[in-house]
Parts: sequence; structure tokens; C-alpha cells
Amino acid sequence: MRSKKINIKEKFLKFSEHWSPKVIAELNDYQFKLARIKGEFVWHKHDETDEVFIVIEGKMKIELREKMIELKEGEMYVVPKGTDHRPYAEDECKIMLVEPRGVVNTGGSISELTQDNDVWI
Repeated sequence: MRSKKINIKEKFLKFSEHWSPKVIAELNDYQFKLARIKGEFVWHKHDETDEVFIVIEGKMKIELREKMIELKEGEMYVVPKGTDHRPYAEDECKIMLVEPRGVVNTGGSISELTQDNDVWI
């Protein structure tokens, strides 16, 4: 893949659905994904990898079993591998995820929110 400049704001204009991560770039075996989130996601965990949430626009919460993490624009949080978590956004929030290629968005919990991997925009 050839390296090129990517405009994150323009990429967000290419989709409107919630909880459907879209790949915008790769670095070695890691993918940079954009997602629009709103409402409550499912409890899940990733046994093999950490997961980072970077808030591009808006605000969100990440519920962990023992505490609640609140994030606003420009903030990020790394959920350690094997940690149960549930993202939530009262209003639409635009986020970036960075994770290894092939990671299922719902971890080992398959639900109606499970999305296909490697969907590029």
C-alpha cells in the first residue's frame, strides 16, 4: 500500500452508521479505524490485545466492571487486554480505534453489533 495523506474529517463524511468501524490506514499489522458511536454498545473484551479509544469529536464513556472512564474531544484511553468494557455515548461521538488487523469489534461476544473486518473507506 502506498503512503498518502489522510484527512480524518473527510473520511467521517463518507459514512453515517453507528458502531461500524471503518479502516483508514495500516501501520505494520495495526489498523486505524474510525467509528461514529451513539447509545450503548455490548459488554465485551479482547483477550489477545489492548484497545485504544481516541475521541476525535464529542464525548463518550467506557464502562468497566469496577469504574467509569469519561472521555472528551482530544482524550484517549487504553483498555487493557482481557478487560470487560462497554463503550457508550449519549450523543453521537466520533472516535478512532487502533488495533491489530483482524480484531472483531465485539471481541468474543457475537451480537447484532458485530461488524465485518477490513471495511475500508
